[in-house]
Amino acid sequence: MDDINNFPSIVDDMRRPRDSVAGYAVCMGLCEMNGATAMGYGGAVNFTVHSSGATAVELLLFDRDEQEPYAVIPFPDRYRIGDVWTMIVFGLDISRFEYAYRVDGPYCPEKGQLFDKRHVLLDMYAKAVTSCRHWGQPQPKDKAYHARVVRRSYEWADHLHQRVPMEDLIIYELHVRGFTMGRNSGVSAPGTFLGLREKIPYLKWLGITAVELMPIFEFDEMMNAREYEGKMLLEYWGYNTVSYFAPNASYTSAEEYNHEGRELRQLIQALHEAGIQVILDVVFNHTAEGNEDGKFISFKGFDNNIYYMLTPEGDYYNFSGCGNTVNCNHPVVQEMIVECLHFWTVNYQIDGFRFDLASILGRNEDGSPMEYPPLVQRLAQDPLLADVKLIAEAWDAGGLYQVGSFPAWNRWAEWNGRYRDDMRSFLKGDYWEAPEAAKRMMGSPDLYSRDASEQGRSPHGYIGYNSSVNFLNCHDGFTLYDMYAYNEKHNEANGWGNTDGANDNRSWNCGVEGPSDDPAIERLRMQMAKNAMAVLMMSRGTPMFLAGDEFANTQFGNNNSYCQDNEVSWLDWNYCDKNRNILEFTRDVIAFRMAHPCIRRDLKTARCGFPNMSVHAGTPWNALVTKETKAFYIIYAGYDENTRTDDIVCCAVNVFWEPVEILLPDLPESRSWHLYTSTGGEERGMAWKKVTMHARSVAILTADRY
Repeated sequence: MDDINNFPSIVDDMRRPRDSVAGYAVCMGLCEMNGATAMGYGGAVNFTVHSSGATAVELLLFDRDEQEPYAVIPFPDRYRIGDVWTMIVFGLDISRFEYAYRVDGPYCPEKGQLFDKRHVLLDMYAKAVTSCRHWGQPQPKDKAYHARVVRRSYEWADHLHQRVPMEDLIIYELHVRGFTMGRNSGVSAPGTFLGLREKIPYLKWLGITAVELMPIFEFDEMMNAREYEGKMLLEYWGYNTVSYFAPNASYTSAEEYNHEGRELRQLIQALHEAGIQVILDVVFNHTAEGNEDGKFISFKGFDNNIYYMLTPEGDYYNFSGCGNTVNCNHPVVQEMIVECLHFWTVNYQIDGFRFDLASILGRNEDGSPMEYPPLVQRLAQDPLLADVKLIAEAWDAGGLYQVGSFPAWNRWAEWNGRYRDDMRSFLKGDYWEAPEAAKRMMGSPDLYSRDASEQGRSPHGYIGYNSSVNFLNCHDGFTLYDMYAYNEKHNEANGWGNTDGANDNRSWNCGVEGPSDDPAIERLRMQMAKNAMAVLMMSRGTPMFLAGDEFANTQFGNNNSYCQDNEVSWLDWNYCDKNRNILEFTRDVIAFRMAHPCIRRDLKTARCGFPNMSVHAGTPWNALVTKETKAFYIIYAGYDENTRTDDIVCCAVNVFWEPVEILLPDLPESRSWHLYTSTGGEERGMAWKKVTMHARSVAILTADRY
């Protein structure tokens, strides 16, 4: 799309009379083309920015890695249409220069206006950012971010976005750097997009159908870098966004100066070819600019009082917990967010987005929650995003908790925080949580069913069980293994006196805090982890788990590893061999889920008459699960038109510390119950109607023909 011959109307524009500004031939630009775009004609580049309060804008051109501009080109005032400043500059070699802006205007902090022409500002639509190329390389405090003009020279293979329903996904959350940075990862380019690409055969072997990448937009890991006890602590997770349109340059294995995201595109294409979707974790709730003491990167200098929620005194609201809050429902900010999502959907073929602290997307400019937030509705009904997954982390740091009530418009799914909390409590042995656990396993019908909608769940429509993204562990909190190895968080290495991170972990150390040499304790921990993985895969909704949980990776009790760019956060691939048993168990239960559609969705009614889903409090058809229920089981059933037979499976759970007997229902004469797997150690094979559930165990059974 950078070839000028593809745009006849633009060719006509290029033939217009040109002005001379600062020694460069310029003409009126294309105001609907935000950012900087190489026009492919006469070394022409179109530069377009907008600001409602600016009185003057200057384009700065720099030699590579230089901080003093070799050219300063003011936008002629007549090149301004409304609040849009646009200019085509001729005779530029995009392989030579970097660019930025200076913006002048009123300085009135009490009104939120912070214009200062001394600040060098990054283009908020930059497709590539300099100064962040090498991971962990400190930058001078006064060094500004510059942007590069890039060519879209990557040729995609002939494939389209995969239209896979949410409930058919197995989502695997991972950090691009941490996934392969460990010395035993076995890749040629650890910590990069290329390194992740080399691990695709492993992901496919495991059965993963979607990767959810923690932030890959450009961020500065050195933003709050500090040394503590001899280790450098960085902004490792990447949730402080510098640029919404640029891939993180330090995640590439080789410099990509004029090629837009080539290595990332190759990764996405390879994942798609392996049948794996790509979901991006996006952060529209705050930026890296922070509060009053933060840096001027771009938004503060272009229109501080538009891009951020401000108090009547001009201070920053902080519903994000990170110093500032993006003013998502202002029309200008809405437009930028929509354009950003369009950009990644079209140009990087992204399949879905997980919105960090998504409840902020529904706050008004004064911070109050909106019943019909326009941005959330717009994304739900956007034609270009119609096949894209929209997943909300339905809470924020300001106390707004919307799990089960996030405005959905029949489109949004949610990270189900209720599933995480209720199931963690139940699985560690709080059997009195059985009523809640049964609901969570059945897709949280109290939150997401049509009945819940009619009872006031949301005025925006029914979305069903597939709206629930079920998870027990994610980047924020304990790993699966640590959930059964630690009663308390151990974040001392973060340097805050162990005061950071969540205190409500709902974990159990199985008798010893941390590492143990007792084989019995380690066996119990592995059994507990298997229980959790089995229940997750046997729950209605979309399962998601954290990379490394399949082989019991540990973070040594750190439940807030945001700053740990080291062995705390990097996966230790040695556990693949050490804990091979749980790795193969995880692969097995994933394959089982994918082989039985009745677990994932409502099929036609089973010919045997069993309902699609039913819960049994230890005896057949007794649906009264109470706080005294030690063990229960759920049966999924339906007629599978592909196999032309009834698909019937059962998941039985005993979280009690003693064996419990359950009684299974009668089956049609041609079928009998068979044990597929049990974390209690029983061998596969025929099962009797009366089953003794071992202490703290999960069993999966099938109703097979003789």
